[in-house]
Amino acid sequence: MTASQPQGYLAVPTSGKGPGVLVLHAWWGLNETIKALCRRLAGEGYLAFAPDLYHGKVVDTISEAEAAVQALEPLFPQVRAEVRAAAAFLSERVGPDQTGLAVIGFSLGAFYALDLSNGDPEHIRRVVAFYGTGTDDFSTSRAEYLCHFAENDPFEPAESVAHVVASLEKAGRPVMSHTYPGTGHWFFEPDRADAFNAEAAQLAWERTLAFLGRPLS
Repeated sequence: MTASQPQGYLAVPTSGKGPGVLVLHAWWGLNETIKALCRRLAGEGYLAFAPDLYHGKVVDTISEAEAAVQALEPLFPQVRAEVRAAAAFLSERVGPDQTGLAVIGFSLGAFYALDLSNGDPEHIRRVVAFYGTGTDDFSTSRAEYLCHFAENDPFEPAESVAHVVASLEKAGRPVMSHTYPGTGHWFFEPDRADAFNAEAAQLAWERTLAFLGRPLS
């Protein structure tokens, strides 16, 4: 029996099936940018699901986002469980013919994506992290990693970036990390007019598709 769909946004390719990609939103919430990304992935043949970690709340300003994250912090065990439930739902939805899931996380979502890869190695085989770090424990992970970082990012300093990459390498996980010159946090998100960098976003998208599509090591 297939689990019921958690609160979130599901985009299905025209074939009705395909490899699964879990998309974890930034601190803005499950906004139209994330939904559009799910549809874009579906257009490439992936079945994409983005759980709504804010349960309907979407914010637009940094101050609102900071408040939303602060409200989420005491609920970490619950949010972690919701992310794992979303992964379990998507895994059932794509069926046993697919070899694990990919997860793409943005900023806040990258933190939960990295955490999920170590906490749910049965499901997660690929991780794409956009300008976000988090756990340094990858001892049980079975995933491969692609990381996209901004050159000028006060939210993720170079020390944090180097630490997470070193932690992945220490755990023996395959990792590719790219830093995009002249970019800041949110450079991939077209609705952030003050940060969006079309050239870097396109390159990151092409690298992400190549990463998702290549055979597992």
